[in-house]
Amino acid sequence: MTKVVPTTCPMDCPDTCALEVEVADGAVVAIGGAADHPTTRGFICSKVARYHRRLDHPDRLLHPLRRTGAKGEGRFERISWDEAIGTITERFRDIRERWGGEAILPYHYGGSNGLLSDGFVDDLYFARLGASRIAKTLCAAPSGAVATGMYGKMPGVAHEDFPAARAVVVWGANPKASQIHLVPFLKQARQNGAFVAVVDPQRHFSEREVDLHLAVRPGTDLPVALAMIERWHQEGRFDQDFLATHADGLEPLLARAADWTLERAAGEAGVEASDVARLADAYADAQPALLRTGWGMERNVNGGQAMAALLAMPALLGKFGVRGGGYTMSNSGATKLDLSAVLGDFEWTSRVVNMTELGNRLAPGNGNGDRGIRGLFVYNVNPLATVPDQNAVRRGLAREDLFTVVFEQVMTDTALWADVVLPAATFLEQWEIKKSYGSYVLGGIRPAVERCGEARPNVEVFAALGRAMGFDDEPFTWDEKAAFDRVAAHLRLAGEPVDANRLEEGLWVRPHFGNGQGTGGANGAGPTPIQFATVFPPTADGKIHLTPDCLGTEPFAYHPVAEPGFPLALISPGSHRMITSTLGEFNFDRLTVTLHPDDAAARRLESGDPVRVWNEQGEVICPLAVSDSVRPGVAMMPKGAWIRASGNDATSTALTPATTQVVGGGACYNDARVEVARHDGTA
Repeated sequence: MTKVVPTTCPMDCPDTCALEVEVADGAVVAIGGAADHPTTRGFICSKVARYHRRLDHPDRLLHPLRRTGAKGEGRFERISWDEAIGTITERFRDIRERWGGEAILPYHYGGSNGLLSDGFVDDLYFARLGASRIAKTLCAAPSGAVATGMYGKMPGVAHEDFPAARAVVVWGANPKASQIHLVPFLKQARQNGAFVAVVDPQRHFSEREVDLHLAVRPGTDLPVALAMIERWHQEGRFDQDFLATHADGLEPLLARAADWTLERAAGEAGVEASDVARLADAYADAQPALLRTGWGMERNVNGGQAMAALLAMPALLGKFGVRGGGYTMSNSGATKLDLSAVLGDFEWTSRVVNMTELGNRLAPGNGNGDRGIRGLFVYNVNPLATVPDQNAVRRGLAREDLFTVVFEQVMTDTALWADVVLPAATFLEQWEIKKSYGSYVLGGIRPAVERCGEARPNVEVFAALGRAMGFDDEPFTWDEKAAFDRVAAHLRLAGEPVDANRLEEGLWVRPHFGNGQGTGGANGAGPTPIQFATVFPPTADGKIHLTPDCLGTEPFAYHPVAEPGFPLALISPGSHRMITSTLGEFNFDRLTVTLHPDDAAARRLESGDPVRVWNEQGEVICPLAVSDSVRPGVAMMPKGAWIRASGNDATSTALTPATTQVVGGGACYNDARVEVARHDGTA
């Protein structure tokens, strides 16, 4: 018997696709895209199209496990759920009594972007324990802080409205790998006559697809943006009326921009000044003009400052108020959930640990103090593959005095180091709701097949742990469907309740943005917003704050990054084969590093050569790829690869520093500087 089950993709991607899951005799045989979805339009990425291979993969976790060998060996014995819950409860009680609740660290990120799987009953459980809190800084922390401080996280331009723009600048994003449903709209915009430019150290679009590719050096987005702003200032192109009415904080921005001529910024970024001028003029001249900022440029010490300079651009030039004009980054602000109405009021005021600094926090010496980490609970993330300073993370996980729980779907690199492993349900086996941060939809997720083995969803596991600790909050009595129903009842999309019945059917719902200044048509109400027509900044005073407090004491200050002896800037962008590290068990079997032909020739290297990529922090052994898609002076190694994909059980994070930036405490992956040489077979 064959059936098609509608559901929604909850992966960490802006698109939030509507899926059609084909099930035959109780097994998933195919996953496709729904044709009636406003952005999915009948196709999905190859990653999610293969996702069902995870369900019965040899690495799938089917039962709770307890370690029997040395940490990292991967030797476990099967135990019952009661034994697993009991063991965790006993150890966490002991840790809390001896060292306090803050000695327990919940470590989680975006492995699932579902509302029930992260920041929900899990938060209530760890709050009741008095555990440390985690600052999610691996991605989007600087950009989120800036967008909130400047615009109150105002909803941005929708995918469907890109074709209305006459200039589109994609800065620090690669839609072909991480937002494929934007690509047709970019194509349509260009066919309609728009100037399309991409700013990225790596080329992903051909000359037939875009008008300009500005391949800046990693970390130099800030001086380029400031030079463009200075050019507009000198030419008198600012919309002074708009700024006087809607913005403040202009002077600190102009003071920094005055330091950057086009020639100076172009020299720092390694591009032609004429190309920076062309970009500045094309964007300024066009109406509507649209800026799509990604998260690539925030991955360095200057990232948050660069984001603020970029998001100032549409305000400076008055690009708002028309369909297809303004900016888009994260659109998650369109969806609101009153968690206190669902979970009840609770306080969680313990210390905050920056997740980028996990290796340092787990350092053996730190385990001996009163405030050291003694218990680690990992879920929705694979830190050994994704967190900076991989070798430090590995050393921390090896501590015998660290009790580690990993709650996962498959046996990841991190799970091999756990004391207790818990099997997690996949999105094809559970109820969930996905809040989009790209497309303007909210998607329901329903089980397409029965759970494999003894896998359980997050809600039910944290509820069981709460009950075992004796916590009597009502959410600890819920199963996943009860949690689903309560969340659906309290969701608001563009301020309005949602159709819970559609979510329960695995379908999607759209918002309706209010009339604002429009009365329909180009400037009116509808399912996509128009900035400063149907949506406005929800800041305290309703204004744009061009120099938000999150920029710190040196707003828009540029700090160059250089490491003597290591001339190549390492970038680790997303891959078209994984969602960060998800699906690495079968969909990414060989790690490579890519150099520009000039950099390869200078080192007498050819494509396919075994190479050593190293700095003072670590080394990675892998094959070389040579391509002019990366600019000179850059080494590219995809993020998220599992250690089995390299020649020495090390990946890009073995080379990336655990330093953080002022804005949002964000990770600085792209500040890694490396050298590359032929590998002679010795470490």
